[in-house]
Amino acid sequence: MCASNRKVPLRSISTDVDSGEVPVTASVDRLVSTASARTGKHGWLSRLRSYFILDPLIWLYTLAFGLVSIPASFFGDRERMLHRFARGWSWMIMQTIFSPVTVTGLDHIASSRPHVYAVNHASALDIPVLYVYLPFQFRIAFKKELLSYPIVGWHLKRSGQIGVDQQNPAGSIGSIRSALKSLKGGMPLVIFPEGGRTPDGELKPFLPGAFFLAIKAGVDIVPVALLGTYELLPMNTYHIKCRPLEMRVGQPIPTAGLSGHDMQALSDKVHKAVAALYHAPRSPASPLS
Repeated sequence: MCASNRKVPLRSISTDVDSGEVPVTASVDRLVSTASARTGKHGWLSRLRSYFILDPLIWLYTLAFGLVSIPASFFGDRERMLHRFARGWSWMIMQTIFSPVTVTGLDHIASSRPHVYAVNHASALDIPVLYVYLPFQFRIAFKKELLSYPIVGWHLKRSGQIGVDQQNPAGSIGSIRSALKSLKGGMPLVIFPEGGRTPDGELKPFLPGAFFLAIKAGVDIVPVALLGTYELLPMNTYHIKCRPLEMRVGQPIPTAGLSGHDMQALSDKVHKAVAALYHAPRSPASPLS
């Protein structure tokens, strides 16, 4: 099921980050940032650059890497090989869109241990950011509708990613079992617990079921906030507005001793952690300041 696109009313906004609500200053900064992204320097020249240079290059990378990766995956370690292709594809995209990424907090994570990385989802370009800046192999939980796309669907299916049918969860049992086995075997998993991209740049409620695998595998959940990707490329447009980005990684949240009855409380806790990262004041050195 998809999460509802519920906005936080202005009167409910608090200045207390620990309360789990949106700080006023961060909210105002984000509104100003979003408004400026739609005007001024991102006018017609930006649109022409995006429509006639950036977008065609990304489609070319997708076609080239996709067509080469499928036959290449028949040799050696298929899933490792396809992860490398996905990372190469992502690196080319990030180099093309002139959007440097500042990463904070990742050095505190023991990457040798499997974790579930819970990431806010604001843009189609979230995927290249994660592939480039998470320096290890991982799997992604994705909506099964993506399997219908040529090349992308082929890659997802052959690379061992986790397809979830949000309309018929029972139909995803095989994928869930595979993901659980993979997690227990040491393979990290990336999830987008909002259930889809945000339509307005604000963090949506999390789906409690997204944390089922973390509880069953007994692995910690790492909150991750991507900043600037909504302004870079929101839904329903091909206009890429080149800008600096941030990836903020929080402290792991343990799941040891939890059961299915704790999914809602765990979901709320992770949501609060991601929101705190997402709305935290930007340091003067931040490229988004």
